[in-house]
Amino acid sequence: MRRLYELFMPGGLVLLASLVFLRPGGLPESAAPFLRVYPYAVAVGGAFLGWYFNRSRVVFALLILAIADRVLVVFPADLGPEGSVGRIVFNAVAVLLPVNLAAYSLVSERGLFTMRGLSRSIPILGQVLVVGVIGFFRPRELAVLLDSRFLGGNLAAWTPIPQPGLVAFGVGLLVLLARFFLVRNPIERGFVWALAAAFTGLQVSRAGWILTHVLATAGFILVVAVIEMSYRMAYHDELTGLPGRRALNEALLKLGSQYAMAMVDIDHFKQFNDRYGHDVGDQVLRMVAAKLERVAGGGKAFRYGGEEFAVVFPGQAAADMVPHLESLRREVQASCFVLRGADRPREKPETPRTQSGHRRAVLVTVSIGVAERDEHQRKPDQVIRAADKALYRAKDAGRNQVKV
Repeated sequence: MRRLYELFMPGGLVLLASLVFLRPGGLPESAAPFLRVYPYAVAVGGAFLGWYFNRSRVVFALLILAIADRVLVVFPADLGPEGSVGRIVFNAVAVLLPVNLAAYSLVSERGLFTMRGLSRSIPILGQVLVVGVIGFFRPRELAVLLDSRFLGGNLAAWTPIPQPGLVAFGVGLLVLLARFFLVRNPIERGFVWALAAAFTGLQVSRAGWILTHVLATAGFILVVAVIEMSYRMAYHDELTGLPGRRALNEALLKLGSQYAMAMVDIDHFKQFNDRYGHDVGDQVLRMVAAKLERVAGGGKAFRYGGEEFAVVFPGQAAADMVPHLESLRREVQASCFVLRGADRPREKPETPRTQSGHRRAVLVTVSIGVAERDEHQRKPDQVIRAADKALYRAKDAGRNQVKV
């Protein structure tokens, strides 16, 4: 459920809102000036943010959406008989738009005004030229190709999008979803919902909707993704994905008069890091962070620094949180962290050899100190110091335990 929520917000909400407000008659006449400016504001603002935050993929996606919109405006999608200019243009956009969005979501960031960055605009412009040339000299052949029908019966009668376009959108969606669940960041999610918005725009174009506004919403979803990604970089720890120290400091300002705070430290982490290397140490940090992220009791985990984490429990007492923290401690201890064999190749060989040795499992434990706000410690930094003292008592008592 959490992953579905993470996938849906905020791109899905933006798309749903656009379906409500951008439908014919969805906004009052007084909103007409806003709607006229909306596509241009998205294009200019998105291009600037993409350049400023080094998100060239988003800039190229905005360029793709803008070109798709302009050619459909110049050559209206009249959905006339096969071979008509409007039909050819609509079908070409329906096929190439999802292919390009999916393809440009996969490229690495190489800057915008670099030789490699500028060269990435060539395929986009080249496609426009190629389709234009073929459409001019061989319009009938191109029309037949773009309007190919391989689904029997009336399976595709519900949509104006040609069957090759449906396949392109389906494959593009699978690619973008796979990348999102692999990488899980706002930009990848933005591409998923931008593709969904583009599909929606083409789908409702025959129902009196203004396609430009819906495609602008696809761009707006990407702009929101850039802003969200920038926020994450500023407030979240890149290694563990947890909110960082800055996010903790701001969260502390919002707490009421009752809360508990726990400090969590990985036992013997320095020796572990020195013995097995920083890569393995990073894996341990990510594993512990994943457990902390699911802590019960309404707690929110933060990366405090190094191997230390903080968990804030708004509106809770320290004693009431001990069972949840004990459960967390046991869960970390029960996790079987298996080391990679020293003689194991970095890449899978063509002929895998039979494992002759035993994989080595390493025990990972945490010590936890918890404190609450009371009349002796009213300020957040005082509660943190009290939780730190409890943490050191847990370490002095032999580690792998919770102390209040």
